[in-house]
Amino acid sequence: MILRTSDFDYILPLEFIAQRPSPVRDESRLMVLDRRTGDIKHRTFRDLTDFLTSKDILVLNDTWVIPARLYGKKITGGKVEILLLRRILDDAWEALVNPSKRVGIGTKLLFGGGRLQGEVIERTEAGSKVINFKYKGDFWDLLSELGETPLPPYIKEKIEDVERYQTVYAKKKGASAAPTAGLHFTEKLLSRIKEKGIKTTFVTLHTGLATFRPVKTEFIKHHKMHKEYYEVSVDAAQAINKAKKEGGRVIAVGTTTVRVLETSHHDGKVIEGKGDTELFIYPGYKFKVVDAIITNFHFPKSTLLMLVSAFANRKHIFKAYEEAIHKKYRFYSFGDAMLIL
Repeated sequence: MILRTSDFDYILPLEFIAQRPSPVRDESRLMVLDRRTGDIKHRTFRDLTDFLTSKDILVLNDTWVIPARLYGKKITGGKVEILLLRRILDDAWEALVNPSKRVGIGTKLLFGGGRLQGEVIERTEAGSKVINFKYKGDFWDLLSELGETPLPPYIKEKIEDVERYQTVYAKKKGASAAPTAGLHFTEKLLSRIKEKGIKTTFVTLHTGLATFRPVKTEFIKHHKMHKEYYEVSVDAAQAINKAKKEGGRVIAVGTTTVRVLETSHHDGKVIEGKGDTELFIYPGYKFKVVDAIITNFHFPKSTLLMLVSAFANRKHIFKAYEEAIHKKYRFYSFGDAMLIL
């Protein structure tokens, strides 16, 4: 079957796009979908433990969203805005630049009155730029002072506490967007998960352009994913393989975690390692590691919607989305969650 991008379209009224997070993270609603039968249950996220057993392992993405949006100017005086996507090497970063056409190779940029300086050294195939930075002191300290946390463009309301766009277990700096499925977890819920004997482990994928870049090709197989950096530690790989061997389920928290786990699978096991992944998962893909997914409700025609439609029957996913709209679930980053078993 040849799949078109239009096969993953649906109509979502704007009022269903969550503009602010739930007052308490685990008070978000939880839709539980049986991917084999299409059966649906409606619960609250803090009820998650009702669907997990002590044999299972919960795998979370511990990336930390950096203040990746910077406002500055060209050395010639024109204003410029950049969004850091991923660190390539030392002080060289891939970034989206606005206005892009007026910022060519060799353009020098100033941020914070020159405390942070950049020079465009390359243009990528995707249209982004590679910027080499110069500064004194600590880069992360400067970024924290000069940068802003980049919220998705569909969130129109100002967020008073930007830490709500960070998971409670965020650790490794590098993401330009949050792994939003993890936003539903609280320290209290994680403690309950541990008390029940459910194992947890962490992998890293620095969420970037691949996660929110729209699919513009007519046929989905022609879409090219953007590179995103990932890490799987020795301890994480061993824990996942042990749980799998003992009959437990690997529960991936978020599509980013799914892509890490499936990327790191070799010869029947998850192996430790680090690098860039361009894995594009869409219907027809055969999952090798993941047994269940915790995720949010995704954009029409997005790679994220295509991924969950590969994991569950596409008809089941669209039926679930129709019911979510009927039941007034909240969609996207600050929205409600779905557990696909």
